[in-house]
Amino acid sequence: MVQDPESARLEEARTVKTPWRKWGPYLSERQWGTVREDYSQDGNAWDYFTHDMARSRAYHWGEDGLAGISDDKQLLCFSVTLWNGKDPILKERAFGLTNSEANHGEDLKEYYFYLDSTPTHSYMKYLYKYPQAAFPYLNLIQTNRGLNRFDMEYELLDTGVFTGDRYFDVFVEYAKQGPEDMLIQISVVNRGPEAAELHVLPTLWFRNTWTWWPGTPKPSLKQVRGQKGAQAIAVSQAELGERYLYCEGDVPLLFTENETNNERIFGTPNNSAYVKDGINNYVVEGNPNSVNPANTGTKSAAHYQLNVGAGKTASIRLRLSDTPPGAIGDPFGSFAATVKTRQDEADQFYRKVTPSHVSEDEARVLRQSMAGMLWSKQFFFFDVDKWLTEHGNDPVKGSKGTMRNVEWFHMVNQHVISMPDKWEYPWYAAWDLAFHTIALTTVDTDFAKEQLDLMLQEFFLHPTGQIPAYEWNFSDVNPPVHAWATIFLYRTEQAATGKGDIDFLKRSFSKLMLNFSWWVNRKDRYGNNLFEGGFLGLDNIGVFDRSAALPNGGHLEQADGTAWVSMFCQNMLEIAVELASHDAFYQDMAIKFVDHLLWIGRAMNQTGPEGMWDEEDGFYYDVLRLPDGSSQRLKVRSMVGLLPLAATTVIEPWQRERVPGMLKVFMERLRRMPDLIENVHPTGPGHLGYAERGIAAVVNPQRLRRILTRMLDENEFLSPYGIRALSKYHDEHPFVVYVNGQEYKVNYLPAESDTGMFGGNSNWRGPIWMPVNAVLIRALLSFYLYHGDNFKIECPTGSGKLMNLFEVAQEIANRLKRIFLRDESGRRPVYGGTEKFQTDPQWRDYILFFEYFHGDNGAGLGASHQTGWTGLVGKLIEMFGRIDGQKFLDAGKAGGFAKEQIQEVEVVPVA
Repeated sequence: MVQDPESARLEEARTVKTPWRKWGPYLSERQWGTVREDYSQDGNAWDYFTHDMARSRAYHWGEDGLAGISDDKQLLCFSVTLWNGKDPILKERAFGLTNSEANHGEDLKEYYFYLDSTPTHSYMKYLYKYPQAAFPYLNLIQTNRGLNRFDMEYELLDTGVFTGDRYFDVFVEYAKQGPEDMLIQISVVNRGPEAAELHVLPTLWFRNTWTWWPGTPKPSLKQVRGQKGAQAIAVSQAELGERYLYCEGDVPLLFTENETNNERIFGTPNNSAYVKDGINNYVVEGNPNSVNPANTGTKSAAHYQLNVGAGKTASIRLRLSDTPPGAIGDPFGSFAATVKTRQDEADQFYRKVTPSHVSEDEARVLRQSMAGMLWSKQFFFFDVDKWLTEHGNDPVKGSKGTMRNVEWFHMVNQHVISMPDKWEYPWYAAWDLAFHTIALTTVDTDFAKEQLDLMLQEFFLHPTGQIPAYEWNFSDVNPPVHAWATIFLYRTEQAATGKGDIDFLKRSFSKLMLNFSWWVNRKDRYGNNLFEGGFLGLDNIGVFDRSAALPNGGHLEQADGTAWVSMFCQNMLEIAVELASHDAFYQDMAIKFVDHLLWIGRAMNQTGPEGMWDEEDGFYYDVLRLPDGSSQRLKVRSMVGLLPLAATTVIEPWQRERVPGMLKVFMERLRRMPDLIENVHPTGPGHLGYAERGIAAVVNPQRLRRILTRMLDENEFLSPYGIRALSKYHDEHPFVVYVNGQEYKVNYLPAESDTGMFGGNSNWRGPIWMPVNAVLIRALLSFYLYHGDNFKIECPTGSGKLMNLFEVAQEIANRLKRIFLRDESGRRPVYGGTEKFQTDPQWRDYILFFEYFHGDNGAGLGASHQTGWTGLVGKLIEMFGRIDGQKFLDAGKAGGFAKEQIQEVEVVPVA
């Protein structure tokens, strides 16, 4: 089969290591709210390095910019700077509010969209909407600060700054002429009713390495003679070598240094006559002395001044290349043809990725979700030992103090990493990243595998075996989903190529063994196979802050924590069985995980007043263990009680054949201790399912039916837009518990949180979260592989409509997709009542992938660009667009969403 050009580039990058991914969108939109840049006394990262400081203060660990790119070590950066002639500052980076400034936590106050990207970034497209009136910075801060948690957020559209469509659409496109040669096109469209002026300053600069790392050679930018009709900036950096930015037209070039304006920030003398905000001060304040007349420095910009007529478009072309002026000829001679070719190649690539059966709107959502995934890569640099030393801590010499992350001094992270988003979260989170890799398999399995490898490297994984959670507290605990993502990626590649990457599986397994041992030894407090975990990424889903000590001195045995570890066991078992066909050693490892599964299943399914299963309610709950030895079920109907469904994996006949020793041990265990499987799902001789499959599941068929009856009840968990994190039952029946005379309450909140827990912007008490919905879909598909059509259930509950579990999974997926698709009236639920997004042709087809979604109406909530895990919707569109139930049932593979979702033969989906 002939490869499309983008797939050929991916193959070339894989096999001969051509650096097609070296240059990409590795800048954040705002390098802010990060622990790395926090050198405060109180550890208040959000307020220490403000947006107002950012134009004047050199960053230590990373850089930011609108529509930005950099090399994969972020030594050289490029982004687009704008000025409408009215703003008090140049528009160099995204603006948003801190927790103290907003009524619902960190909140972006900009409109930009990731419209397109190929995996190698051979073509990318970005849109920024820039008001022609002064950007209302102070209005946004003051108004939001005056609102309470029960008020809606005050957004940029609410200020009236877009009234009359007086704004610019600024489209930024990148097209690679070669791995080291990037064409850049900036197209400015005036959407307003009259001509308007816009300053466009394409900006090139170096990350400041020479100040923070003494002895590092200082790089340079300088103006050199360009070709006719173009200006040129020569780039010289020890590691990157020589390259050039060509700027079309006779445009002025401005130069300064990427060094802190100490006078403005600290009231102390500057180290240089030219500082980071020099170009801002030249353009906005008219200060001619703030830029270097010698036309050299470490930060530079071409200063284009455009007057764009109403409805008209003005374009700017640049080229960042390793070819010098004497050899390049006309730098823009083939520009238009190359950009058009890369656009066509991107279309060709996505035609291959997108099932032919999906609608035009579904294809649009899929492509933009993948664009968001690919644009949300960021270079992440953090040398924790150096950072701690700069804070007066030296853990190696025994001076540990109380500084955050002090026990992670071994960490040196210096990689391009998939981020949740690049404004609110310009840092990684381990369990987020696992979900990112699932979505990324739609377009780039190689990059997805690299991301999973990273978290298990010696400079990430703790010597104890803990996977780092996230920058704010690496020691916090995220759900152990890394092994699930590993086997999913392996099966996906196996389905696509006919051969799985055994080396990837082996190196992952050895490190995941360390992580599994950490869970068993650190999070099973009393060795009874019931796990805690604490936070587990679910923020304020529970009665108490699960990251903190409980107010009564007790501890929680968590239904979700225990379910996650059971799923971890199953994933490790499947990996061990796969490896056993190549090395008999792994059969012993498989035996180990069978034992763990049996012990955990028995512990989790204990009956009686102290067990997690509540027979009366037909649901799993956390158990609060009190210091006096008593216990209490915390009867909150939440995602915590649904996640035991996730601890489900199908065992194919061919898998059993690979590990006869494991089967022998399993049968001996049951002969000696038949109570081990008393309440788990029956399996083994006499209990085999469709196609002689076995199953490992902590939930038995009777409990499965009872849990699903609640989960599929539209008065409880089943929303028109997916599965809610908390049952709507708690809207009228809040759960209340009193501890030490204080009331703790959980009630259904379909939208934003009404508490300050976790900053007040995190809410698992009702909204829909894409990643856990994906985990539940995976569980339903696994149960379906075992039961086939022999297990049907009403969906929705009480409707009288019976569905098999594939159809239930597809129904949930359809409801999740519905969030983003136009309904019968042409409206997208994701945008709620925001009319501009619903009806304006210049807004309505640009999709934002929010952090979570309103439990009743599907409106987007939380971080607006968190494509990271919400990009899973693209995977759902692709997967369910290719398979039907019977085809899936007969596929002969287990352990992920599906194993033939990327095959060439497309299948008509189930209606």
